[in-house]
Amino acid sequence: MSKLAQVGVTGLAVMGRNLARNFARNGYTVAVHNRSVGRTHEFMERFAEEGEFVAAESAADLVASLERPRRVVIMVKAGGPTDAVIDELAPLLDEGDVIIDGGNAHFEDTRRRDEALRARGLHFVGTGISGGEEGALNGPSIMPGGSAEAYESLGPMLEKISAHVDGTPCCTHVGPGGAGHFVKMVHNGIEYADMQLIAESYDLLRHAGGLEPAAIADVFRGWNEGRLASYLVEITAEVLTHTDARTGSAFVDVIQDQAEQKGTGRWTVQTALELGVPVSGIAEAVFARSLSGHGDLREAARGLAGPQPAALSGEDAKRLAEDVEQALYASKVVSYAQGWNMISVGSREYGWDVDLGAMATIWRGGCIIRAAFLDRIRNAYAADPALPTLLADAEFSRELAAAQDAWRRVVVTAAELGIPTPGFSAALSYYDALRAERLPAAVTQAQRDYFGAHTYRRTDVEGSFHTRWDTNRDEESA
Repeated sequence: MSKLAQVGVTGLAVMGRNLARNFARNGYTVAVHNRSVGRTHEFMERFAEEGEFVAAESAADLVASLERPRRVVIMVKAGGPTDAVIDELAPLLDEGDVIIDGGNAHFEDTRRRDEALRARGLHFVGTGISGGEEGALNGPSIMPGGSAEAYESLGPMLEKISAHVDGTPCCTHVGPGGAGHFVKMVHNGIEYADMQLIAESYDLLRHAGGLEPAAIADVFRGWNEGRLASYLVEITAEVLTHTDARTGSAFVDVIQDQAEQKGTGRWTVQTALELGVPVSGIAEAVFARSLSGHGDLREAARGLAGPQPAALSGEDAKRLAEDVEQALYASKVVSYAQGWNMISVGSREYGWDVDLGAMATIWRGGCIIRAAFLDRIRNAYAADPALPTLLADAEFSRELAAAQDAWRRVVVTAAELGIPTPGFSAALSYYDALRAERLPAAVTQAQRDYFGAHTYRRTDVEGSFHTRWDTNRDEESA
């Protein structure tokens, strides 16, 4: 028999194929398998010279080609296809072997699979992988969950193939069970918010600032040299510079204004609702994509009255760009704070003990939301691991205070001109709600007690109470 492989990859679409090549480029012998044998043959024809590969034509061949403990990475579509592959592999494996799901699985599915496979003596590692096809090949951010024992076997390999920043791998053991896929889900939720805020910045500079896409690209390049330095700001500048070959128009002007989604952002919002965690910035980003796709609603509403956007000029236009930079930074901080808060709550709810600072460390490279200020998030949690929110960190707090006048001007300008900014507005409302001395929730709770006897608590004495609204309005202890 040929040399045994140290890791196997089943599912050779773009992500699986590139991940297998990444393993091989880092010195590992990789067994490759696909349900369609033709794709396995195609892989070997194209990439066999890049490293040591073993072609497996069946699941049994794949398992037989692996050294023990066997490590098999599944890179197929989430949901039913993943379950089908697990059901085929599990009977062929022995106690102590490791199945790794590198797809965008829902963390609850990962928890279910982990429990079922643990009962069979197998390790299941739900692993978030971010960075797209380029990251899979050249070094992604990797978020493995599962048991500590499984990470001992698998972790060094994943750390080696991950992106590295300042010599530190963008990979760490997130926690047991579904922790890896949970934090990947939240990562994607933050990504939705980040992209929406950047898009709103473009919209304001275009329709309030009067700038053409190429000029906006220059603004974004300038921002990318400062505290907003990030992958998403960088690629947005590239997109805005691009000219459509067919029409000669700015590329962004020939794309339909309908943003699609694969579901992880929606999962984030749904899970946040179940956990009772406010992630309004992420939610508004998800809803913005949904609204963009409802062409019938948008068409029906085009005749509704509103202000006519009029581009600013001179010093006003220049100040707008400066204000939008402040608003974008402040709103990004809020969105990341919401994401980290959700990870914290999820970690407590499921008993994962996720290291919040480590999440900032592994997202500094390889992933879509990689950004310069993640180093500062890492430092904030290093200084105070129990930090309740990033907004309470002294440095971030000072910056938000300095940004808030510009932030408010941007939201006001957008409202006056009729330019939708759900991301900026939601972030500012969240900031104001957290810092408020009193919220109108007291009115809401009084309403609930009036129509449903749901009780309330007082500020001056302990306990729960109900007012007899339909009689003499006496108060009684609940």
